[in-house]
Amino acid sequence: MILKKITAVILMLFVSVLSFAQSGKKLDKIIKRDYQIIECTISKVSDKTVEYSLPGETLVISLDVSQIAKIDFASGRSQTFDVSAGNNSSSSGSSTIVAASEIKQNTIAVLPVPYLNSDTQESSEDMAKFAQNDLYNKLLDKSSNIFPLTVQDLRTTNSLLHKAGIDHNNIDETPIEDLEKILGVDNIVAAKVSYTMNSGTTATTYNSGNAKISDNNKKVKTNDISTTTANTQVYYYYTVYFDMYKNTSKIYSQTRKPFLAVKDSWIDSISYLLKRSPIYTKK
Repeated sequence: MILKKITAVILMLFVSVLSFAQSGKKLDKIIKRDYQIIECTISKVSDKTVEYSLPGETLVISLDVSQIAKIDFASGRSQTFDVSAGNNSSSSGSSTIVAASEIKQNTIAVLPVPYLNSDTQESSEDMAKFAQNDLYNKLLDKSSNIFPLTVQDLRTTNSLLHKAGIDHNNIDETPIEDLEKILGVDNIVAAKVSYTMNSGTTATTYNSGNAKISDNNKKVKTNDISTTTANTQVYYYYTVYFDMYKNTSKIYSQTRKPFLAVKDSWIDSISYLLKRSPIYTKK
């Protein structure tokens, strides 16, 4: 009787451990062309379909590869799909490039701007978009200074990059010739902001006092009161990388460190480098 109870307890523990292991299992991700993401376990990939099952289910679902843009496997490997090219899939490292229908001459695209903390190697998606938008607006404001170039709409740029599975994290790893094909432009501006942070504390002391006259010897006595205030200042040390390409050739490459170590000083460096680029002419 006791043996049966021990066996039952061991069986329950085994089932619990197995369930926990399965629940903590890293899943594959299917990114569809309509931007829907499916977290699942993929069992088979063929030229026409991908078979997978959802977490906690044994039912196998089949999905046509024409609906799939990319698969991120739990192992870390990625696979992109391009049905229109007649070659439905390719592994990462030799990804199929989904090219635009044509290259628009005298058109410049602004890439997402990686914004990287050099100490932690953490990249901010929000700041990457903000920096990209800032550079894009600077080009629009100076459209007369970059004639005959026209700036590709930012939504178009980001949509095409998204479909190709490219963002601020892997934009540096993608060859410029591939980016020009994906975006359909013959000019590209690529910037990157790298920074480190430091902090310093300064103390300021204020003195105040009340003077009193002694009744006996007429000496002056002072009761001093001192107040010390500590101020902590955060310093940002930026390095801004700025590159321009035309027909896959690099036509301009500069690096600049802002003079001031304040939070938004990188913006001034972007403006400085843009105005000295070969596409900019003074009016």
